Amino acid sequence: MTKAELVREISEKTGIDRAVVEATIEAFMTSVKEHIIKKETVSLRGFGNFIVKKRAAKIARNISKNTAINLPAHYIPKFKPSKKFSEKVKKAVK
Repeated sequence: MTKAELVREISEKTGIDRAVVEATIEAFMTSVKEHIIKKETVSLRGFGNFIVKKRAAKIARNISKNTAINLPAHYIPKFKPSKKFSEKVKKAVK
């Protein structure tokens, strides 16, 4: 599902104008990004958490050149679904 499809679906289900829905989704995504950049967790009860995870430094391999590459420690954004959400997916997808 793309953002445009999500906007259309929410607009149809709620009766809210597409432009308003799109602006709301954009504001939500901007807010999540800003808080993740500050290393803060964004929690949506019943849905999940957007968190920042630290990846340790490691040595990777460039297979084509057969050389080692040092990758420094870095942070990545991660989504951790709630327990209820995970259970619903497990039951629905077989």
